Formats: sequence, structure tokens, C-alpha cells
Amino acid sequence: QVQLVESGGGLVQPGGSLRLSCVASGRTGSTYAMGWFRQAPGKEREFVAAISQNGIITSYTDPVKGRFTISRDNAKDTVYLQMNSLKSEDTAVYYCAARTINVIYNWRREDINYWGQGTQVTVSS
Repeated sequence: QVQLVESGGGLVQPGGSLRLSCVASGRTGSTYAMGWFRQAPGKEREFVAAISQNGIITSYTDPVKGRFTISRDNAKDTVYLQMNSLKSEDTAVYYCAARTINVIYNWRREDINYWGQGTQVTVSS
């Protein structure tokens, strides 16, 4: 089993920035691609970004391209999501996700092997 713990959420004004972190523990050797989903009130959980096991290849959903950056530090078993130029529509609970295969494109909820508990991000003035 792999446990994922997110941190870094909070309240930020439009145009501001936040950095989310997700620390993996347990059998992390079985974890390859990692990423983030988000779920806004009344909406489905949606893919945000993913990163390959070696940190070289990334993918993003179109609404966050150019504003969000995903990265990872394998020595610390940690993945990050740097969020800049935040908008009110970015308000959601953000979930860390991990897969046991090194595929980062076309992620669906049912493809995820491990989930974090979520961290709230609220963008409001």
C-alpha cells in the first residue's frame, strides 16, 4: 500500500499563487506516475496534471496550461503543484494521485491506484 498526504492548500486572492505538496509513504517503489485531480462543488473530479516517474514528461489539462507546474523530488517521495495566476474557477479540493504504471496521458479516475485525502484551495477576494 501507498499513502499520499497533501498539504499547502488555503485561501488566496485571484492572481495569487499556492504550492501544493504530496508526500508518498509505504511501498513507494510501486509508484510510478503521479499527479493531481481536483473536484469543485457539484462537479465531477477532473484531471489537472501528471508527471512521469523520472520527472521529465508532464501533462496538463488545458485550463491550467501556462499557469500550473507539476514537479517531483524522488529523493523525498514528494510531488508538487505550483499554481500561479489563480482564478476563482480553480477553487476546488485538490487530490494527489498515483499510478503503478508509468503512463501520464489520458488519466481517468478509474485509472488511479492511490489517492490522497485532498486539500482545499479557495480563490476569492
